[in-house]
Parts: sequence; structure tokens; C-alpha cells
Amino acid sequence: IHDDFNAGAFALLAEELIHQLFKTKDFLVLCGGSGLYIKALLNGFDEMPDVPKETRQSVITEYGEKGLEWLQKAVMEADPEFYYPSDKLNPQRLIRALEVFRASGKPFSSFKSASKKSLPFHVIKIGLELDRPALYARIDKRMDDMIASGLFDEADSLYPLRHLNALQTVGYQEIFDFIDGKHGREEAIRLLKRNSRRYAKRQFTWFKNDKEINWFHPDDFGNVVNFILEKSAIL
Repeated sequence: IHDDFNAGAFALLAEELIHQLFKTKDFLVLCGGSGLYIKALLNGFDEMPDVPKETRQSVITEYGEKGLEWLQKAVMEADPEFYYPSDKLNPQRLIRALEVFRASGKPFSSFKSASKKSLPFHVIKIGLELDRPALYARIDKRMDDMIASGLFDEADSLYPLRHLNALQTVGYQEIFDFIDGKHGREEAIRLLKRNSRRYAKRQFTWFKNDKEINWFHPDDFGNVVNFILEKSAIL
């Protein structure tokens, strides 16, 4: 969690691994939940400027002191092209946009590739869609399981490092607020579940905007396989 990592770095590592795997495999499955990371790999980003650690820490510290509303306003003023279509409740992405702006003097959106990069392989995008009540029930159960497995203890051990960018996420922030006495344990659990459901909803909205994704129910395995085989024959 002390290392800086972003979508561009992920894309470079993923490309290297994909290249190695294709030496012995005909098909690969990339499974992921972060739309920005998938977009970085398949569409590409221009090279991002280096951000000094003190700049990153300054943004994180201000966010910790002034809150999400301040962060949203700062990004909106610095880079409206990035802000309005972005996930406005995701502090990690907003922090990244603001630190790049402060380090370079240029909007984060100006570093996005204007054209989709050419890939040395074909891509078939599959989306799995559960009914919303079933999805939310799974999210709640997953959170209960994580708590039973020691999530509160894990967050407590990381509390001294709460300023790090990697910990500005759903799942830690709610427990850090509990440790700070902002709310009780039951309220922290309620917020953990609520914010996880909201995050899933925002992911769903992101992927629904990708018209290349073909949607199936998770139990519809046979039709997923048949669709992939048919598309592969065409390609």
C-alpha cells in the first residue's frame, strides 16, 4: 500500500503478462471490476506526468481535513471535462485527477488518448448481470463475511497509515470514522454495506455505457460459451 499504482501502470503490467500468456494460449480471460483499469488496457492512455510525493500527500491531507465536497469542487474547477462524466463519489479517482493537475498544470482529461490503441488480439466483452435485489443481497453477505473474517481488526491495524492513497476506499474509510468516534459499530456496518452497494451501482452504470459489452445472466453459462464460440469463428 506504500507503492504508487494507477490505471496506466496496471495496463503496462497486464500487457506484459498477456504477451507472455499468448505464447502458449489461444484464448485468455480478463476478469475485472474496475472500468477505468479495463479502459486503460484496451483503449490506452497517454503517458501521465510524474506526481511528486509531496503533491500527492498535500491533496490527500486536504481531502482528509475538508472532505469529499471540497474535493469534488476542486476537481470540478480544475478539470470539468473529467469531473462531470466521472464517478463523483470515488475519492481515489478525484484525488488522482487533482494531483495530476497540481503537478503538471494541465487537466487530467488532457492526458487521455484521443484514439483507441491498436491491439494485437481480438476482444469479446461479456457482462454478467444479476437482478438488483439478488446482487445487493450478495454484497451484504460478502460484507458480513469480511467482517467475520476480521475486517475491523485489519482496518484498525492500518489506521496509522490512513493517509495513504490506497486506503481512501470503501471498506476502510467507514471503519476509520468508527475508530475516530464519528459513529458506532452498527452504523459503520450499515455504511459499509450501503456504500458498497452504491459503488456496485456506479460500476453498473459505467459498464452499461460500453456498447461493446454483451450481457448475460451469470447462470446462463451455455449461451455465454456459444456466443464466444460464434464470435471467435467470425473473427
